[in-house]
Amino acid sequence: MKLVIVTVVKEFEKEIPELFKQANIDSFSEGAIDGYKNTNALFRASNWFPSEKGGVQSSLLFSFTEEDKIEVLFGLIKTFNANLETTNPIRAVVVPVEKYI
Repeated sequence: MKLVIVTVVKEFEKEIPELFKQANIDSFSEGAIDGYKNTNALFRASNWFPSEKGGVQSSLLFSFTEEDKIEVLFGLIKTFNANLETTNPIRAVVVPVEKYI
């Protein structure tokens, strides 16, 4: 068993459940997050109460699943990303799970 974590900008979040389905990953969780690129620490520190949100609306999805299903998912994500004209592709990582109940 492994943990797969996927991040995606709001624009493409509806595609992820379909990619999970195609990879036979039936159970997953999702949460809304704000994504940031090249954030300057000095800028963040100087702005305690920003008047507008600076991040990109994104989603984080994760699932505990088998490695063979993750391989299928990664292939689907690579294909999806190859057809994008954006600097915000779907990102995914795999984390090994040592113990679970």
